[in-house]
Amino acid sequence: MSATKREEVCSHLRYIRLELREMHQMLIKEDLLPDLNEAKEVLAQLDALLDLLSKKSNEDKKPILKTSG
Repeated sequence: MSATKREEVCSHLRYIRLELREMHQMLIKEDLLPDLNEAKEVLAQLDALLDLLSKKSNEDKKPILKTSG
């Protein structure tokens, strides 16, 4: 994985971790459920991260086309 992609993945993971930590604190301290939109936003971030990682693994699996000549 290139350094830029790695930094992008790390950035996504930091953001998701922070959001999940805040939701967890609400559940523990305030006995409240997180806002549905917040949960959807974190899910969207996870989807974006999965897409980013899937693109990379799909690129790795692409067959090399050989031309006859």
